[in-house]
Amino acid sequence: MLTFLHSADWQIGKPYARVQDPDKRARLRQARIDVISRIGALLSRSKARFLVVAGDLFDSPTPSNSDVSAVCQAIGKLEIPVLVIPGNHDHGAPGSVWHSPFFLAEQQRRAANLQVLLERQPVELEEAVVLPCPLLRRSDSTDPTTWMRQLNWERLPAAKPRILLAHGSVHGFAAADLDADDDNPSSANNRLQLDGGLLEQVDYVALGDWHGLKQVNPRTWYSGTPEPDRFPRTNDYQGGQVLEVSVERAGSISVVPQPTAALNWQQLQAALLSPEDLEQLERRLEPLLAAEPGQQLLLLEQSGSLSLEAHQRYAQLLERLEAQLLRLKRRGVIEHSPDPAELEQLLQRAEDPLIARVAHGLKIELEQAATAEDPHKRRLLQLAMAELHRAVGAMPCA
Repeated sequence: MLTFLHSADWQIGKPYARVQDPDKRARLRQARIDVISRIGALLSRSKARFLVVAGDLFDSPTPSNSDVSAVCQAIGKLEIPVLVIPGNHDHGAPGSVWHSPFFLAEQQRRAANLQVLLERQPVELEEAVVLPCPLLRRSDSTDPTTWMRQLNWERLPAAKPRILLAHGSVHGFAAADLDADDDNPSSANNRLQLDGGLLEQVDYVALGDWHGLKQVNPRTWYSGTPEPDRFPRTNDYQGGQVLEVSVERAGSISVVPQPTAALNWQQLQAALLSPEDLEQLERRLEPLLAAEPGQQLLLLEQSGSLSLEAHQRYAQLLERLEAQLLRLKRRGVIEHSPDPAELEQLLQRAEDPLIARVAHGLKIELEQAATAEDPHKRRLLQLAMAELHRAVGAMPCA
């Protein structure tokens, strides 16, 4: 049996524009390059003869020269051939990276084992036949696999496994619909028609575009990206691996995911309605806060309402998380809801009649905003009340 590695969607140069800290953005970008060496580490215990990358090696058709050099250097250290097709992010149109003199020079200088497949025609290797379906523009209105409908299959070597290499969505499984989020917009809808007649002629279909591990059928897989770039949307979403594929011509097949990720993307739901809920959340987060800094990313799905004092504690917890994590993303709102004692502290201030008058006005406006069902105005007023409470707490004692 032939064994090879299947990967896709490295997206080297991904900007991570929503991460505000430039140092953290740089670390996220570097992680996508570092994973290439971890793929190489798999080779010491694998019988893989080559590696295929099913599109989007780069995040852009015009990556920076530094990214090009770093990628070629890392690929050149791999001890096997690496076959790549352009995807929608790094499509193969004229003017893209694959045609640039700088890339071609770096490929020759640093990565003689890298082969970019820009033509839709069979590529015969010593051990297999690769059937590449490169994307030659970001969004292709025609099916990139169409050329194989006119292929004379009898002219291909009878004993060599046939590997179809493509990037896009398949019928009943639209990556553009299922794998996008607010940080990762929908990809171009390059639809692949993998019908039964075509699948009968090939032994494995290596797909890219979906960033999580996904099996379409026993011989058709999305490998997912080797270093995750998004928070999991479902419990079974799996990213951060390459696939070790063993296959024989018109025979058996084995597909084994091999982990390659260094970063840990987590998701946590927190409904906070009391100081006790906040204490429970702190206990749940303690292992994360005790871990090595800069290796974790967290999506915090927050909801509820806390007193002004508890909200200050929550803000301190978020400050610790921001320092510890490579990224903290929050979704939802924790409202400020002063308890009776906090309101009394603000309203009954004979020594500070101005503060009492402001607090009384905010209280009336909050009641009106709640009746009018104006959540935006209500939250602004809550923030104003919380800031007034914080300022009063910071005042020196008489």
